Amino acid sequence: MKRKQAGVSLSGLLTWAVVIAVVALLGMKITPAVIEYFQIVAAVKAVANDPGAKTSVAEARKAFERRATVDDFTSVTSQDLDITKDGGDLMVSFAYEKRVPLVANVSLLIYFEGSSRK
Repeated sequence: MKRKQAGVSLSGLLTWAVVIAVVALLGMKITPAVIEYFQIVAAVKAVANDPGAKTSVAEARKAFERRATVDDFTSVTSQDLDITKDGGDLMVSFAYEKRVPLVANVSLLIYFEGSSRK
């Protein structure tokens, strides 16, 4: 009785290694941009819920600048925010593009937008 060999061929192993390497490269390059986006969203929501920032648009911008300094993000400044008052609530929104260089002259462009609405 002959048993058929089972296993992974060298070409199959190399193919999967390349696929995993590309996915890992993309993940390592994109992760900092996504983390920064979530920091910005958290700062915007905190500013919108801050009672001291609800007094004026200038105070809301100052509160955002303080949070941006502490969290150390630079993609969005207080001048990039769209701040409006809806009744007694403060509505803060933003949008920006982030270009992530991948390899040589190849880049990935990600469009982020968010607001203080839940």
